[in-house]
Amino acid sequence: MSTVILLRHGKSTANGSGVLAGRTPKVGLDDTGRAQAAALVERLAPVPLAELVVSPMLRCRQTVAKLAEARGLDKVKEPGLSEVDYGEWTGRALKDLVKEPLWRVVQAHPSAAVFPGGEGLAEMQARSVAAVRAHDARITEKYGENAVWLLCSHGDVIKAILADALGQHLDSFQRIVVDPASVSVVRYTETRPFVLRVNDNGGDLAGIAPPPPKAKTKRGKGKQSSDAVVGGTTGA
Repeated sequence: MSTVILLRHGKSTANGSGVLAGRTPKVGLDDTGRAQAAALVERLAPVPLAELVVSPMLRCRQTVAKLAEARGLDKVKEPGLSEVDYGEWTGRALKDLVKEPLWRVVQAHPSAAVFPGGEGLAEMQARSVAAVRAHDARITEKYGENAVWLLCSHGDVIKAILADALGQHLDSFQRIVVDPASVSVVRYTETRPFVLRVNDNGGDLAGIAPPPPKAKTKRGKGKQSSDAVVGGTTGA
């Protein structure tokens, strides 16, 4: 299968405001977020990108706008990668939400957390993982196993996708940190995903695309191995 760059949207007008924005309409990037979005063009310049798949939320579309323009790529909107539906929690102050009994469930046992009038975190993980795997299979079929594509989504959504790729229970996903405009990278294969980067805020990304196979293998020409390297990889 192909390689996917998991990009969290840049810093938004809601980040740091003390309010849970969720799916509130028209929450866009702030000045820092716009600078982060502009910097992506140069940062990702060494990486070939087959497609851009984005959450429908404005802040995600704004984050990849300059990158899409620079690459001549369309933005494929994917509702399955949208922000968590926090229901009645949407728009409320975090200082008030921490007093709710559900807050502790979200922190300690997120797989059991269901937001009133919204969705559960387990439901969010199921639809986001299904979306990323479906797009990965489609892009692999269209462009081949060396393809690299990018999705732009939200913190909790990306954390849930990473937890699945790492083989972790959703109850451990709060241990993963995903900053605004950070990059995480997953390479899916027939038997397991390989997690190449997590919360990368400035590293060289040139080596994330898999090199072309050197010779025909028993499994077929151009087939990427899904075996883990015993003893560790030798690096890019």
